[in-house]
Amino acid sequence: MDSNSRPQLVSAHWLEQHLDDASVVVLDASFHLPTSGRDATAEYWDTHIPRAVFFDIDAISDADSALPHMLPSEAVFSAACQALGINQNSTVVVYDTVGLFSAARAWWMLEVFGHQRVAVLDGGLPRWQRDGRAVDNTEVTPDRGDFVATLDATRVRNLDQLLANLDQAREQVVDARAAGRFNGTEPEPRPGMRSGHIPGAVNVPVSSLLDGATGLVHANQVLEQLFVDAGAKLDKPVITSCGSGVTACALTLALSLIGKRDVSVYDGSWSEWGARPDTPIDC
Repeated sequence: MDSNSRPQLVSAHWLEQHLDDASVVVLDASFHLPTSGRDATAEYWDTHIPRAVFFDIDAISDADSALPHMLPSEAVFSAACQALGINQNSTVVVYDTVGLFSAARAWWMLEVFGHQRVAVLDGGLPRWQRDGRAVDNTEVTPDRGDFVATLDATRVRNLDQLLANLDQAREQVVDARAAGRFNGTEPEPRPGMRSGHIPGAVNVPVSSLLDGATGLVHANQVLEQLFVDAGAKLDKPVITSCGSGVTACALTLALSLIGKRDVSVYDGSWSEWGARPDTPIDC
């Protein structure tokens, strides 16, 4: 991996130097909100980093759940990763077309299912293209991999655990949605969702994690200050949440960068909490 102090990230320079390494697997894990008008799959076929394969967050999920892109079974995830060419010893680099939006979901999924060598491309495809690095639009057909998934369920939270935490307040909930959605002043992008947030949660919008000038993830001290300024109690275990469990993983990545590992993801997130009539909401 990149020889920096943040092994969860690799630079565009590092990836460019290692694109021909057989052990490196590049994943485009782009995903867009339903209201964006964008098609991540079509964009991948039009422009992707050479050798990148598409990690479909919607397809690699629990097909039996009514909620969007919930974690699949170990067997389903193993089969999907093997089809993508991922081996037990692969170095996996994940990116998205925003910079840091959905790539961290694939990073977290791989980590929570036991892969040991996975990182996010710092700045994503925008940073890759910023200096004129090569892109491609040809089909990539990887050799079948051998990765076998083992889920670490301690890093996932469900509705019952979130409800219990309302009284216990043992874990701090941090929400990655935009401030308007968190505060209930802007509508949710999915129909049927109430507006607001889980009582006791604090808000660190995913967009705040990137430096606007460089497009790269903020330095660790800036990341830590973002959480502190939001009111997050970092001496407690943290549960990250968002609209549907995608950008929550970007907060998990940011917390990992600053050395905080007692972090779990509420997989159902607001798609579950906000759709129910019986869950309490603050605005």
